[in-house]
Amino acid sequence: MLDVGIIGASGYTGVELIRILAGHPQVRLCAATSRQYAGKTIAEVFPSLNKRVDIRCENLGVDELIHRADFFFTAVPHKTAMDIVPHLLAAGKKVVDLSADYRIHDQALYEEWYQPHSSPQLLAEAVYGLPELYRDDIRRARLVANPGCYPTSIILALAPLLRAGFIEPATIIADAKSGTSGAGRAANVANLYCEVADSFKAYKVGGTHRHIPEIEQELSLAAQSDVRISFTPHLLPISRGILSTIYASLSEAGKAADLQELYNETYGSEPFVRVLPAGQQPATQHVRGTNCCDIALQHDTRTGRIIITSAIDNIGKGASGQAVQNMNLMNGFAEETALMGAAFFP
Repeated sequence: MLDVGIIGASGYTGVELIRILAGHPQVRLCAATSRQYAGKTIAEVFPSLNKRVDIRCENLGVDELIHRADFFFTAVPHKTAMDIVPHLLAAGKKVVDLSADYRIHDQALYEEWYQPHSSPQLLAEAVYGLPELYRDDIRRARLVANPGCYPTSIILALAPLLRAGFIEPATIIADAKSGTSGAGRAANVANLYCEVADSFKAYKVGGTHRHIPEIEQELSLAAQSDVRISFTPHLLPISRGILSTIYASLSEAGKAADLQELYNETYGSEPFVRVLPAGQQPATQHVRGTNCCDIALQHDTRTGRIIITSAIDNIGKGASGQAVQNMNLMNGFAEETALMGAAFFP
């Protein structure tokens, strides 16, 4: 059994990690930290886990945590993670970090979009945790930077086309919509029911969302050239789920290619990427509560553009599900373990 600790267990990603790990046959949850709920059982904080998890939230320092588990998820805000992770690694532990602190390889770029980095020496070592692109590197890693939710939906949708040279990188537009859980569990007037119900709005418009450098980093690696995109996120009046609609102009080679077959070949053996048949479209309700990413393609022959749509659960494949997928790879478990449940429907 692998002894696992979750640092930051009381947020949406933390509770989703607990829910998934409760059904993992090769894992024992040994520590769950929370300053706000220290002393309370997980079932008291999250009644949905009553009679499923009996662990108690604790407010523990890193020195106390090190002896409690061999593997850690850091589900804490940016800046907090970078101060914790080096101590865990120095003690010989493996880590999946769910913050943005190790996703961006370039220190100056990270600091331009976030804040000064206190452990930049780890940026080159951290593996970007998108298994469909970096599975072998993840297996060998001791530190994996779990991708952001919007980046996951966009990178998986575009990587096959960019690798093949079938689209013009300068023409990419990504229009993505997320449920409110993507903003976290902390109280915020903008996320109150009366503020989001019966409404739909864009935010962080004009290239200002912090996921942009992460998306462009990975798309540039796929294209083997610099990629800049127009990305606009939107807030949906739903609790969980992301739908991304992505537009790009096809290259001459792309116009002549069988793009549906390209995606079928790229993702056909992937357990969590489902390429939909021509004519079908992904929906958030079909991935809700899963680690799946559903992708569809439509060639707009009138404009010469390809339209790719992708749907994920922002807490699942966009966060905690993918984190467990990475944990499985890092520890030699079957990649699908505890992650093959069907979607919550309806």
